[in-house]
Amino acid sequence: MLQTIKRIAIGASMVAGVSALATAPASAASLTNATIGGSAASDYLVYGVSGSQTVEIPNTPANVQAVLDGNAASPTGNVELRASTEKGTFTGIDFLKNTTLTGNIAGKSLTLSSLTATDWFGASLNTTYGANNLANKWFNEFITKAGYGVFVGTGVATSYFNAFLGMGGFQASSDPNISYVNQNDDTGLISIGLAGHNDLKAAYASNPKYAAFASFLPSGFQASEVVKYTYEGKTDYLYSFNATNSGLVNTDGFSHNGNYEVSFQGVKVPEPSTMLGLMAVGGLFATSKRKSQKTA
Repeated sequence: MLQTIKRIAIGASMVAGVSALATAPASAASLTNATIGGSAASDYLVYGVSGSQTVEIPNTPANVQAVLDGNAASPTGNVELRASTEKGTFTGIDFLKNTTLTGNIAGKSLTLSSLTATDWFGASLNTTYGANNLANKWFNEFITKAGYGVFVGTGVATSYFNAFLGMGGFQASSDPNISYVNQNDDTGLISIGLAGHNDLKAAYASNPKYAAFASFLPSGFQASEVVKYTYEGKTDYLYSFNATNSGLVNTDGFSHNGNYEVSFQGVKVPEPSTMLGLMAVGGLFATSKRKSQKTA
């Protein structure tokens, strides 16, 4: 009887220990084995950090992995997918190709991608305002955040949409700069940092290509680029209209100073220490049961 009580007490102690492990502060898993691919696999840039500036560094696998190891409080650079989207040589044919970043996070494969014309406008490439596609959904949110929600679905919004389309605004919003990918071990939530402009109006105003549209935006307006993700058989798009100051800025004075964190629910994977604890408790009670049966 005394031995049985001792075994129960030890088991309870181990369960308490496992419970403590389970309620410990959450740690985060990061993306590993990062590789670049897609139909435009060579069209990317890697930015490292020098002081408080982001600077272009060589496109090597080691550099791609290294700049993704930060977080919202301390980004360590970024990888820009489909970097040529804003160049004058970028054509409609180019807009049908993508650049991807694929890696493993908590044992699961995750692919992040730049956007193509098909992603925005559908297989029929319908560029009409009012069409049922991502371009219209995103643009209506864009102008609503800018304070023009009252015009959604009207001729005024049509003119805004056509102006944005004509200046290459969708292409410019298709080349996400991935600064980090982390997963919360407790909740399974996967967070992705998108390095962008802390003030999109100021950035647009500095570029003759977009300057006319800048007057349409309020001061300090924030909007991230869009990233496409594929995870566990699901594909979707992520973007944000709220940034935090990244503490960094590119040498152009306007880029990478805003951090837009987007997220989606990933598969929660138990921590190894918790699994080992549960296995130990299971083994203890199995042994206790066998001994009790022998005694009986």
